[in-house]
Amino acid sequence: MGILVSSVIPNSPAQKSGIMPGDILLSINGQEIGDVLDYQFYATDPKLIIKLERDGKRFSVRVKKAEYEEFGVESETYLMDRQRHCHNKCVFCFIDQLPKGLRNTLYFKDDDTRLSFLFGNYITLTNIGQHEIDRIIKMKISPVNISVHTTNPELRVQMMNNKHAGEALRYMEQLARAGIAMNCQLVLCPGLNDGEELRRSLNDLEKLYPAVQSVACVPVGLSKYRDGLYPLRPFTKEEARAVVELVNDYGDRCEAQYGTRLFYPADEFFLKSETPLPDYDYFGEYSQLENGVGMMTLLRHDFMTALDTLEESDRPVSVSIATGTAAFDFIRNLVDELKKKWHNLECKVYAVRNDFLGENITVSGLVTGRDLIAQLKDQPLGDRLLFPSSMLRHEGDLFLDDVTPEEVAQQLEVSAIPVPNDGYALLEALTGLKLEESCDDGDVIIAKQKGI
Repeated sequence: MGILVSSVIPNSPAQKSGIMPGDILLSINGQEIGDVLDYQFYATDPKLIIKLERDGKRFSVRVKKAEYEEFGVESETYLMDRQRHCHNKCVFCFIDQLPKGLRNTLYFKDDDTRLSFLFGNYITLTNIGQHEIDRIIKMKISPVNISVHTTNPELRVQMMNNKHAGEALRYMEQLARAGIAMNCQLVLCPGLNDGEELRRSLNDLEKLYPAVQSVACVPVGLSKYRDGLYPLRPFTKEEARAVVELVNDYGDRCEAQYGTRLFYPADEFFLKSETPLPDYDYFGEYSQLENGVGMMTLLRHDFMTALDTLEESDRPVSVSIATGTAAFDFIRNLVDELKKKWHNLECKVYAVRNDFLGENITVSGLVTGRDLIAQLKDQPLGDRLLFPSSMLRHEGDLFLDDVTPEEVAQQLEVSAIPVPNDGYALLEALTGLKLEESCDDGDVIIAKQKGI
């Protein structure tokens, strides 16, 4: 147990107290330190007794600092510990459906409670014990994002191929009693956990309100690399509509009773079922955006809000947009709205088919650089090509297939510009305006709203 100190921040309380790289941080105020959560929780106090080990000898130092002032020790990894691997073999796991030959990090399956709190990752609760639950409750770590998938214990065991998957559900009840907020997701597979099983899950999760703050219902993603895996198929339009109707029935009732819908279908379910996207107020606090819940509605709302302040212009603009097949009509409709005010806008919107992973994958975030190049090579692209930044990994430097944005730009002989999933950013990228500034001829001023 303990944290190896890799560096010490200059002029920090840690440096002033004589702590050095190579020391092992054992405890703070008598509490053992095993990872970043322990460190951040216990190092906030203004008076600290730090126990360390150096060259095999243990010693203590006393530290006085401002409350919540950064203590100043750093470890080789952000977690100050190894990242925890998933112990499940879920029948729908997308990592199992990736082709060989991609970068190693894409094949790592994390299931780490610390990443849930720090970065919003989803966890299954199957690789932790009571000690970790007690720590979450003690530290009031909240919210925790949980991959539930089903509240039927036997079915959860089957879907996750983990004999502990069903019994792990009891941890949710403990967290709820302790007032720990939870956001949940259900990855729905037709014929497995939809229909009556979905109804059961919604009923059970509603009982955990208000600790359960939101539940995202997401359709299973199926690549073309499923040889030897559990037989799954995509939702039909009728099945997708049934999911939307069932989830909306529960959402309507919860909104009337609690003031929140609680249950939300992912955008993909609306598109697949050809159900109109809901209005802006439908998604409440938009707490499940990373799950694709409300992303398109929010984008449309922000785009139209910015567009309402835009005066008409005749300045010529030539641009193109690449998107996934699912969002094609949606993006094209936004461009058509802009053309009503920007009269000399030439904008081609291209639906990029996912040949890399298979045509069942329709979301923009999994479009690869190779597919962009192959399908847009001979197309008119204008002065610049816009594409969703979600196509790139977090660092913004690589597509899923390790192609760089620079390679796309070079192959297509056009500026290739990633655009965040933000309506203001999209309008800015299309028009070339800085939305908080006036344009060159002084005829447009947009006051960009913040915090929406």
